[in-house]
Amino acid sequence: MLRLIAVCLFGFLIAAPAHAQPGAQPKLRVIASFSILSDMVAQIGGEQITVVTLVPAMADAHVFQPTPSDARAVAHADVLVASGLNFEPWLDRLVAASGFRGRRIVASEDIAPLALRADHDHGHDHGKSGKGRIDDPHLWHDLTRMQAYVGNITQGLAAVDPAHAEGYRARGAAYAAELRALDAWAEAEVGKLPLAQRKVITQHDAFGYLAARYRIAFMAPQGITTEAEASAEAVGRLIRQIRRENVQALFFENIANPRLIEQIAREAKVKVGGRLYSDALSPPGGEADSFVKMYRLNITRLVEAMKRD
Repeated sequence: MLRLIAVCLFGFLIAAPAHAQPGAQPKLRVIASFSILSDMVAQIGGEQITVVTLVPAMADAHVFQPTPSDARAVAHADVLVASGLNFEPWLDRLVAASGFRGRRIVASEDIAPLALRADHDHGHDHGKSGKGRIDDPHLWHDLTRMQAYVGNITQGLAAVDPAHAEGYRARGAAYAAELRALDAWAEAEVGKLPLAQRKVITQHDAFGYLAARYRIAFMAPQGITTEAEASAEAVGRLIRQIRRENVQALFFENIANPRLIEQIAREAKVKVGGRLYSDALSPPGGEADSFVKMYRLNITRLVEAMKRD
């Protein structure tokens, strides 16, 4: 009988969860607003954090509607990481409803955004910072700006959890170096094409930073949000431009219905180049389930499509 009790006690001890042991520090509970940001936070946070994503993979943050379960998740978080520049227009309401008391990190803080004309907004307020000016929130498509973006996440996590600050900084520095190498590769790949061939059609103006970084002309029937439908006038104007300038690279985006791009391709008699990932990753195990994989895939597909004569 004593032997049986000893065996049971031993089994209980080895099965006990690690967090039940005295002195063990619980992981930092982090909420990230959307999947691209969530991957970056996970890369920097490592084993010291758990990350919950509000807007999941393949989902559109422009039209996201938080649920009561999202509010509960935010309420219990230690840290909330957002991109900022009004990319998440629903976030302030969610935070207020949840009673969140933790630390809020804005990844785009102190990063100079690109500006778009007000008529590109299509009725949706995306970070208006002055009369006639709208800030483009899609910063992650410029890997040079991502150095400061990664730095803001790193500093925020280190401030909340100073006991593991050294690890956050080391992983943040390694990740920033990986993005610099990716930027050099992308610049070399796009640089193989003459400027006259660097023309692309996408569904909405999500790639302004990539366009500016690598000198690619992106055109879209919708503005910087997918929330509003493209007008017939805008679609017609774009089709005429495709024909006039012989644009060969048309893409649909992973967060939007491809119907509009397919219609434009049919009328302009141009082949669709496939899918680009704009505002969200693919599901785990997919072709673009990390930011680095997403960016490399986008550049590869863009270059291949723009090569067409």
